[in-house]
Amino acid sequence: MRRGLVTLLLLAIALLALSVLSLAVGSVWIAPKRLLEVLWAAPSSGAAIPWERVVLVELRLPRALLAMLAGGGLGIAGAVMQGLFRNPMAEPGVLGVSAGSALGAVLTLYALPSMLSAYLVPAGAFVGAIGCTALVWLVGARAGRATTTSLLLAGLAVAACASAATSFVLSVALAEWEVGRQMLDWLMGGLEGRGWGSVAMATPMVLGGAVALVAHARTLDALLVGETTAMAVGIDVVRARRELVGFGALVTAASVASAGVIGFVGLIVPHVLRLLVGPRHRVLLPASLLGGAAFVLAADLACRIAPGDLRLGVLSGMLGGPFFVALLIRERRRQEATR
Repeated sequence: MRRGLVTLLLLAIALLALSVLSLAVGSVWIAPKRLLEVLWAAPSSGAAIPWERVVLVELRLPRALLAMLAGGGLGIAGAVMQGLFRNPMAEPGVLGVSAGSALGAVLTLYALPSMLSAYLVPAGAFVGAIGCTALVWLVGARAGRATTTSLLLAGLAVAACASAATSFVLSVALAEWEVGRQMLDWLMGGLEGRGWGSVAMATPMVLGGAVALVAHARTLDALLVGETTAMAVGIDVVRARRELVGFGALVTAASVASAGVIGFVGLIVPHVLRLLVGPRHRVLLPASLLGGAAFVLAADLACRIAPGDLRLGVLSGMLGGPFFVALLIRERRRQEATR
């Protein structure tokens, strides 16, 4: 327990340091001391607003907050999915949430005029994510009950269908260059152009869903041992699974809708932190929330200082792909050693 608390403290410190660095770094460097002066000083009436305040309040601050919200949401959702499916290679996309969000976003961009779609893309992505999650539950459930295996298989099937539909819409839309470019930008993930509206949309759903998931930490610990054991200690497994899937999908949908498709965050962060703090979800879930926020904030910072136009989703894929392969090799060796 002490090790977990120390890890949480270190993650909080790292997140604070990355937040300051994210606000300071940009096309123009703003010293940390000046950051505090600009943010804390109340603008006097009639006086000219310092350019630093405009840059910080309108551009860098909402971007940093959104990076933390999206990363934290994906991190804690990944920890829940890995615990629910008892599989260290599970991540939020296994329920088709990311694929549904992508489909909702491209349909919104294609169907609506550019002036309207720019504001409604996050809403369309959110609706698509929730719709695919509901479809997964309907397909995977029988007589109101859904096993983890049936949910996993239904999620893979729905995600494949949603991805195929997204590719179809994208292939049709590429005839219109501007619409196709907007779709590709969103599918590659990123926080460019996001403002306080995106922060206001994501904050209640990510934080509210995260609190609800942390409240289910004991249930997840019991499910790790097995569903029979969980029922023996008085847990309604069917209801618990429904609530975990629902809140996990809500957090993931809000994260993806606000920041685009950012892969592997829900795979890498919980897996690494589980090695540090252990499998108990009372510590693992808040650690994944902080770790995911720090991960995406650091990745976004790297994208901003990297030469060229490096996208956040591309960078996370470059980091997550080799990690996933290494995880597969490690899992295969573990299975071979136990034979």
